[in-house]
Amino acid sequence: MHFDLTDQYRPRPSVVHHLDPRVKVVLALGFILAAGLTPIGAWSGFAALLILALAASLASRLGLTFALRRSYIALPFVLVALPLVFTIPGEIVYQTPLTGWTITAQGLDRFLSLILRSWIAIQAAILLVAVAPFPDVVWALGALRVPRLLVATIGFMYRYFFVLADETARMLRARTARSAEAQGRRKPSLLWQGGVAGAMVGSLFLRALERSERVHAAMLARGYNGQMPSLAHREMRRMDWLVLLAALLLLVGRLAWARLS
Repeated sequence: MHFDLTDQYRPRPSVVHHLDPRVKVVLALGFILAAGLTPIGAWSGFAALLILALAASLASRLGLTFALRRSYIALPFVLVALPLVFTIPGEIVYQTPLTGWTITAQGLDRFLSLILRSWIAIQAAILLVAVAPFPDVVWALGALRVPRLLVATIGFMYRYFFVLADETARMLRARTARSAEAQGRRKPSLLWQGGVAGAMVGSLFLRALERSERVHAAMLARGYNGQMPSLAHREMRRMDWLVLLAALLLLVGRLAWARLS
């Protein structure tokens, strides 16, 4: 394989790593939910959630900026909410000289709150995959009674994503081998290149569909019943329960305080 899309797990001798996978998944989802429910303009609430994320990163011995550095990748996608700055009515704080667009304080608050929600929530997901191997995350989702079809889809999507990436690399290499440029010859037009790229996407889809049918037939022949077999047997320890209850109470209390203040 030419692409390394393996597990992002970072083993460390920390208390967080030794927690039950179900506790890690529940706390990560609770943190994301708390970030999403934090009211607009509750800057102290966002600051508290950021401090909690940094504390979790330190407790897992991954370093203070481990998730912080990796979470910036989500910020460009939040720019789709930029029109909120101009479309939300309220107190005008600036007006562009050429277009006459007005920027309101309420629009800025909503836009910045959306950025902080996404930026803080993605840190919980980054920490989750760093302190728990992906098979443990899939097992925890099944143990938490997440629909089996959804759990199976997540598991297979992760396991076979690198196969599609490698298939794409082979197709690109084959296209390069068949597209030698003669000296003095004009490069193909952008429209022609777009048509070739579209044909490659269609071919990749058909190949992925055929391979998925072969994989499914092989799994059924080996007794697959909709759930991946696992020999792991885990039980919640006292430490797991204590950490789970303490963290959930902290998140609920912080969310309630942010809504009341």
